[in-house]
Amino acid sequence: MSTQQTPSTPSPSTAERPTRITVLAGVNALEGVALAVGGIYLLIMGLLGKLESTQQAETVGITLVALGAIPLIAARGLLLLRSWSRGPALITQIMALPVAWTLLRSQGALIPTGIVLAVVAVTGLVLVLNPATTQDLGIRRGPRATPDA
Repeated sequence: MSTQQTPSTPSPSTAERPTRITVLAGVNALEGVALAVGGIYLLIMGLLGKLESTQQAETVGITLVALGAIPLIAARGLLLLRSWSRGPALITQIMALPVAWTLLRSQGALIPTGIVLAVVAVTGLVLVLNPATTQDLGIRRGPRATPDA
């Protein structure tokens, strides 16, 4: 039997992260997976010769897989409460808005896809720009490094 007692307060690494950070990480992970899956699909279809321009399909596929890594890395950083993860998360949401707009102006099944992407991107923007998110990630605001004494 151990004589050591467990501490009454959890260590910072085991402390619960705020729900908004978890949701933001989920939004980024969802976007990253969607980009990667789309890129893999284009790569496979390009290699099988099922698309008009196989070279273009392969190039776009590789680009989408690489771009999918950015929000996935940001999601991981957000889950670990790393301050650097806010930048890639913000950029991902900003870049999703023009894509959503383009999809909304198209035809057929792309319109509902654009609606979903717009909702996800705006949700991500609201979460990442929330001042509480900045505080939870330990990002200091303003020119002062230390508070006045």
